[in-house]
Amino acid sequence: MTNRVALLTTVLVYKSLWYNFTMLKKIIFFFVVSCLFISVPAFSNVQKKEVIVITINGVINPASAEYISKSIKRANEQKKEAVVIELDTPGGLDTSMREIVKNIIGSEVPVIVYVSPSGARAASAGTFITLSAHVAAMAPGTNIGAAHPVAVGEKMDKTMAEKATNDSAAYIKSLAEKSGRNAQWAENAVRKSISATEAEALKENVIDLVSKDLNKLLLDIEGRKVRTIMGEKILRTANAPVKREEMGLRHKILNFISDPNVAYMLMLLGFYGLFFELTNPGAIFPGVIGGIFLILAFYAFQTLPVNYAGLLLIILAIILFILEIKIISHGVLTIGGVVAMVIGSLMLFESPGPFMKLSFFLILPSVILTALFFTIVLGLAYKTYKRKPVTGSEGLIGLKGIASTDITNDSGMVLLHGEIWSAYSDETISKGEKIIVVSVTGLKVKVKKGN
Repeated sequence: MTNRVALLTTVLVYKSLWYNFTMLKKIIFFFVVSCLFISVPAFSNVQKKEVIVITINGVINPASAEYISKSIKRANEQKKEAVVIELDTPGGLDTSMREIVKNIIGSEVPVIVYVSPSGARAASAGTFITLSAHVAAMAPGTNIGAAHPVAVGEKMDKTMAEKATNDSAAYIKSLAEKSGRNAQWAENAVRKSISATEAEALKENVIDLVSKDLNKLLLDIEGRKVRTIMGEKILRTANAPVKREEMGLRHKILNFISDPNVAYMLMLLGFYGLFFELTNPGAIFPGVIGGIFLILAFYAFQTLPVNYAGLLLIILAIILFILEIKIISHGVLTIGGVVAMVIGSLMLFESPGPFMKLSFFLILPSVILTALFFTIVLGLAYKTYKRKPVTGSEGLIGLKGIASTDITNDSGMVLLHGEIWSAYSDETISKGEKIIVVSVTGLKVKVKKGN
């Protein structure tokens, strides 16, 4: 009886322990699952990849091409979610545009080109860049197109113009076909310079969507499939952290000096600086600054449609202004210099696009100030340089006076400016005769008879 009671008691205790252990496991399991449900959303937000945003507002040139290329490369290295290029450009250099397109096509990270804000455009080179993007978008009130090629730095004859047009047309068609967009419209943008608003571009399948701002764009492309060189990728951009990468100081400087008006002023200031150094050896500062400005100007000329006939006319104008100082031409050289500089300035940059031309309101004051500078300021300086000294021993040469005593070849006295000077002469001069100082040796003057 005792054994049975003991066995029954043991069984009851084990059952009680198993039941309690099972309940404990249930409580632990419930706690772990609850923590996971709470932490998953927060964990997913932390892990969401960044979207890099860069802004191009101006001409497509080597500086902007390098800025875009480095940003895309950095995004690939850091495995970002996407790169958004906010674009507003009137166009630019073909070589810079092609460099940007190659980097977009070769990117593992999807690149979205967003023509914004309202009032922006993707003209000429901007059309090629937009069509090459994995996602092409525009803001309301923007336009795209007018991609006909233009000559940079030289005039094209009919044959060369036709070749350039055919090359650009084939290139833009291949970009449109690769991205599944309207290749015929793209070709017409090159051959016929057609343009489209954002609504027309969306209807014609030139772009993928229209979004009012960047946040709306990132929501609109959430879940969209794009094809990069690594294959298909689904965009996860909704509520993704956005990081704006501003153009660095180096790129800002290069972009700034690539403006035709800035390049023109750098060239003129460079000429002025070198001229000062050549006319005043040892000044150093004008020569150093002039050299730097000229180098920067010539760098900018590489990115601009420079007509070297215009550049030579400007140099000729400066030479004519300098000659006016030394040659009495009664203003003929100055007039020739002004005419040469105006024509040269107007010819300096040849492009149908106004963004590649000099402002006439910059040319006119520059020509006037340059002409005044050389003809008046430097003219006065040159006359001062040539003027006979009026002080010291040099100031006595050519001075007229009166013989105070008879003057021989070894002795005599003269009156000059109320002062008595020892004098001598190769000829005999009587007391009271007028004399002229020929030279000065120490405190003795050599004289001759005067009129």
